[in-house]
Amino acid sequence: MARARPITAAVGQDRHRAVAVILLVGLTALAVAMTAGQARAQTSVRPDQTAFRDLYRELVETNTTASEGSCTLAAQRMAARLTAAGYPAGDVEVIVPGDQPRYGSLVATLPGTDPAAAPMLLMAHIDVVEARREDWTRDPFTLIEEDGYFYARGASDDKAQASVWVDTLVRLKQEGFQPRRAIKLALACGEETSDDWNGISWMLEHRPETLQAGFALNEGAGGQLDEAGRRLALNVQAGEKVYQDFTLVLTNPGGHSSRPRQDNAIAAMGAALGRLGDHDFALELNPVTRAYFAAIAASAPDHAADLRALTATDTPDTAAAARLSAANPIWNASMRTTCIPTLIDGGHAPNAQPQRVTANVNCRILPGHTIAETQAEIARVLDNAAIGITTVGEPSPTGTAPPLTADILEPITQVAARMWPGVPVIPTMSTGATDGRFTNAAGIPTYGVTGMFTDPDGNGVHGLNERLRVRSLYEGRDFLFAIVKLYAMQGD
Repeated sequence: MARARPITAAVGQDRHRAVAVILLVGLTALAVAMTAGQARAQTSVRPDQTAFRDLYRELVETNTTASEGSCTLAAQRMAARLTAAGYPAGDVEVIVPGDQPRYGSLVATLPGTDPAAAPMLLMAHIDVVEARREDWTRDPFTLIEEDGYFYARGASDDKAQASVWVDTLVRLKQEGFQPRRAIKLALACGEETSDDWNGISWMLEHRPETLQAGFALNEGAGGQLDEAGRRLALNVQAGEKVYQDFTLVLTNPGGHSSRPRQDNAIAAMGAALGRLGDHDFALELNPVTRAYFAAIAASAPDHAADLRALTATDTPDTAAAARLSAANPIWNASMRTTCIPTLIDGGHAPNAQPQRVTANVNCRILPGHTIAETQAEIARVLDNAAIGITTVGEPSPTGTAPPLTADILEPITQVAARMWPGVPVIPTMSTGATDGRFTNAAGIPTYGVTGMFTDPDGNGVHGLNERLRVRSLYEGRDFLFAIVKLYAMQGD
């Protein structure tokens, strides 16, 4: 993208601009506390929000589960919204792979006025996790507004952002907005079932021109609320850990349980997994996680000294890191690769020695590290050459975290300061996984930002009674619309 500069480099080139960005990222807890008095709640629904709610409802109520839903139908319905708004057929396409008729994706383009300006890409996924009606309080595939929340499967993950992206293109067309850089849209299928099939990965291989862009905006980070619904911080995600499962297998001749062997397979596997459970992968901060820990020091007084010690020098303080890891699992996961046993199975009879034991080890690997080197470290820690280790599924691509440049941060901080005065903008690295792992590895810097503030309990995402605050959805819609317009007009 134009003049894309890492913050660390920008300090030397344009000190005042970089310092302004860093100050916006590192606002203090005092400013957070002021937010409750400054924020003004919306008391009525605007006409344009009513129209958007209808679009959101249509997408949410289109079942896109892998078991019986259809992303293709959802993509077709959103494509119809765009063509009704005036987009020519040549700028809107539903891509349906021949061997996956229900896994269609939607791509669309609002052309820019400057062919030399790299396009921006708006990404979201339209498939959702399974949901059983008998388990839910409400029908998971009917959008229900109740007590200030929207309830439904996909109400948050990820049909909230997907519907906003479609709505954004509709609004831009209605305004007659002419962006300097082209604005691309990609609503993909298969993010929730990537081991079986993934739409972004498929398009990068078979239709790469549809995704080529200077940068992409995606899910991965939103706003944080406290238990009382007060806004604590707006997160911006840059980079994510790589998800990888490994299957461990240990076989043994077995025999009668009355004649036990010294190399009992269950005991040996248990001892090896115990060593893995006790093992800490190397402590490591990247520019994003370093900025994150520095920024939250002001709002975590009980741990402020350790947070400052962790980030004070290029070499993190190991004692401070150990205390922070013990205090918060998320902090620990942000500092190192993690690998834990999640499943185990073994034995064939209560009166027989086990002949075979298998275990699943789930790893979340820091950006910049490979699956192969992680597997090698697991083998070293298990310290049992008889245990076979193999990867599960198609390995995810690995890459480095994209730089949080001034050009990326400035639109976010500018709009956030106007909408939520005093709320700090904090960089984060996702410890989960999104479609951004594919685009980042393909050379498209991808950033997670939604502007949608969520509750501390996670709002039921991937679980029961998924929900999103009505206020959060409408605010996120306005926030994303505003930053897209700013990005679209960036120049040299």
